[in-house]
Amino acid sequence: MILVMYMIYENIRNLREDNDKKQRELAEYLYVSQNTYSKYENGVLSLSPETLIKLAEFYNTSIDYLLGLTNEKKPYKRVKK
Repeated sequence: MILVMYMIYENIRNLREDNDKKQRELAEYLYVSQNTYSKYENGVLSLSPETLIKLAEFYNTSIDYLLGLTNEKKPYKRVKK
């Protein structure tokens, strides 16, 4: 469980940096403060399922990738809402 949690935080930080985004930009997208987003990346706060979904959509990846369950960044085909 601890390894999975570490992978989430590492993956969201790496994705942000790889996409040249600032924490502030992601915080605005998620409607949270920059401080809250920083706590997500540092593992101080847990990510809700809704936040994981939003991050996966933002980066066009899968929640499985964010969770470290796959190395494949390409998402599965999304279900139409």
